[in-house]
Amino acid sequence: MEKLSIIKIGGNIIEDETSLNAFLKLFSNLKGKKILVHGGGKRATSIASKLGIASKMVNGRRITDKDTLEVITMVYGGLVNKNVVAKLQAFNTNAIGLTGADINSIQSEKRPVKEIDFGFVGDVKKVNHANINKLIQADFTPVFCAITHDKNGQLLNTNADTIASSIAVGMSNLYETSIYYCFELNGVLQDFNDKESVIKNINSKQYQQLLEEKIIVDGMIPKIDNCFDALKNGVKKVHIGNTAMFTKENNNFTTITL
Repeated sequence: MEKLSIIKIGGNIIEDETSLNAFLKLFSNLKGKKILVHGGGKRATSIASKLGIASKMVNGRRITDKDTLEVITMVYGGLVNKNVVAKLQAFNTNAIGLTGADINSIQSEKRPVKEIDFGFVGDVKKVNHANINKLIQADFTPVFCAITHDKNGQLLNTNADTIASSIAVGMSNLYETSIYYCFELNGVLQDFNDKESVIKNINSKQYQQLLEEKIIVDGMIPKIDNCFDALKNGVKKVHIGNTAMFTKENNNFTTITL
């Protein structure tokens, strides 16, 4: 099977113009077929504040009411997405910016209310891999923002990590897929205070040990659980690290396998 890389960026890479340009240059130089997924939460929070819309968070997750959804649609689907696409064109990558509603690519359902009503937040139910593949086969590079739809005309705010893994699982019907989660740290760390203490390889058995030893804690647990879910559903490899993952001379990042 041909290889396909799904790369997710977020946080400071999107916020900092210099970091974003450096990453997009590396991304453009990557050989083979690829898909980019991005967030933009910090920018959305900043613009919402300027518009007098308070951002509500519970356990690090955004409550998306009607006003917040409008801001997220403008910021993720407009400002951030089109800025990334324009920069990729400057690096000769023929990118096309998408939400999950475009070409009915990612369908979600509104998260049911349990203890917390998250509002217009979507949980991915279906990835239309055949439609996404038409773009890839036409030599376009899809750039997805963190918005999906419910097939009933409603846009939904959706976690970008989940979008990346869902796309990778869906496309594994057609390709050998790998996910790259790209953020500020070098990878998963043995000691959070030592930024060079990267755990280079983690399999499911090692992961259980790292949980028992409380080396992996807090927000990293759902991220890695998500990685193993993807691996169990057809994804070949998952990599976690910073933009240096995409330079030939660097191997100081984390690779997760079953």
